[in-house]
Amino acid sequence: MHTEPSALSAHPAADARSTGFGTTLLDTLMPGEAGAARRGPASVFDVCHAGVVLRTLLAVEAAVGLGTLFVAADFEAWSLRFASTSAVAVPAVLLWLSAACLAKRPLGVLVPGLRWAVAMAMGALAAALPALLVQSLGLDMLGAHPLLGPVAAGVAGAAAVYGWLQLRARALLPADTTARLAELQSRIRPHFLFNTLNTALALVRVDPARAEGVLEDLAELFRVALTDIGESVSLAEEVELARRYLAIEQVRFGTRLNIVWELDAAAGEARVPPLLLQPLVENAVRHGVEPAAEGGTVRIRTRVKLGRAQVVIANTVPATPSRPGSGMALKNVRERLHLMHDMAAQFEARRVDGAFRVQLVVPL
Repeated sequence: MHTEPSALSAHPAADARSTGFGTTLLDTLMPGEAGAARRGPASVFDVCHAGVVLRTLLAVEAAVGLGTLFVAADFEAWSLRFASTSAVAVPAVLLWLSAACLAKRPLGVLVPGLRWAVAMAMGALAAALPALLVQSLGLDMLGAHPLLGPVAAGVAGAAAVYGWLQLRARALLPADTTARLAELQSRIRPHFLFNTLNTALALVRVDPARAEGVLEDLAELFRVALTDIGESVSLAEEVELARRYLAIEQVRFGTRLNIVWELDAAAGEARVPPLLLQPLVENAVRHGVEPAAEGGTVRIRTRVKLGRAQVVIANTVPATPSRPGSGMALKNVRERLHLMHDMAAQFEARRVDGAFRVQLVVPL
């Protein structure tokens, strides 16, 4: 638990309130960053999500079940044909998805026509391998054409899956662009910059070393905010950035801000979108501490549970609530988690037991 008294509790700059500027950092970011915000998904072959795998398997099994209805005389014959076809189809789908996931970046830079050819060639190979295995075991399960049939089906199935992935990528592009632009707008609000600079100016005379620390934390926040740092960062990096943000707010609010850290080092290995926690802890301070004369508590907890990393950010709710926000930060976090981890990520925000609680769950 961290509680640090402020040397500026009597100084008007130390307890400055939000000024509600109408502009956003989007207007001041570097041109390259705005361009990064408008780029699409890294690759059409981005199938490294449990949701994509599950949907593909269900679609293939539905096609197999429907197709075998036309060649089966009764339910028993259909069951046997369905099982034998699935014995090749399911491993073939998993092989294709695994190869696409591992090679998504080199495959993503190919020209469209070549991508189609490679996708179908991968489908043929992925279907041929389990078919050859079935043959090597001496099982007569694949009819008169034990290799040609599965290979042809693999090519057709790969073409269908790749076509669906293209449609999915196009459908996600507007959401991806919106989420990235919202990320730029919500990275660090302008009022925080001015409040921090006022705090540092007030500290220069009374505590120069502390003023230097505040400016160093601010510089690191803006270095990350103004840099294109890629598609993902570790949760440990996000926690460190949240520490810097809260260290600045600790100076500003003094004993009014009580910060509780409960961190599991193992959870820090999880990958998350960049600048995911900063808007959440900013919301916690803005709505849970700033409006309350007595201050409040912000609790940040990470842990590993059932093989996944869980993050909880909770803040006390003041008796006189703050003015409701737009909800952009919460929506932005939810969208970016969905774009990165699909069904493998969970997001929940609700008020419980006198506190507002945000919980994130991401795969390790």
